[in-house]
Amino acid sequence: MLKTTAVCTKAGKAIVSRQFVEMTRTRIEGLLAAFPKLMNTGKQHTFVETESVRYVYQPLEKLYMVLITTKNSNILEDLETLRLFSRVIPEYCRVLEESEISEHCFDLIFAFDEIVALGYRENVNLAQIRTFTEMDSHEEKVFRAVRETQEREAKAEMRRKAKELQQALMAGIIFSPQPHPRVV
Repeated sequence: MLKTTAVCTKAGKAIVSRQFVEMTRTRIEGLLAAFPKLMNTGKQHTFVETESVRYVYQPLEKLYMVLITTKNSNILEDLETLRLFSRVIPEYCRVLEESEISEHCFDLIFAFDEIVALGYRENVNLAQIRTFTEMDSHEEKVFRAVRETQEREAKAEMRRKAKELQQALMAGIIFSPQPHPRVV
């Protein structure tokens, strides 16, 4: 079972994190802070176990994609899930840097939610994740169309009224306001 996923710095500072089971923020921050001290460097995909959890991680340039799972979870499934998480990040972020990850954190969290539900991996691929996160509802499209039509009509009415006022002013029907004389 997947407990949490995070994109973190080499020092273990979480940039974006998503919990899939009930955990306190302090617990997650503690697990992520302990992560750099436990890992071996130089491997492409790897994992580290403690007495309570398993860290499955992948380096992403200056960052790490980390999954924290239970020790009895299927490591092969965890590695496949890790690969999918790692492929999602470049879909939303042009560069794999802390500022870019922070800027697109909500997009990433929504994509993470499509991959895992209640701690278990969903049967989705990258194209499905993109489709699900970009979906527009029919009602939303109708609402937008109605709103745009109302805005166009209001602008046309405003131009018509302005033209009428301009013509009335030119015809001398409406006089320009004169400044009121000051009383001393």
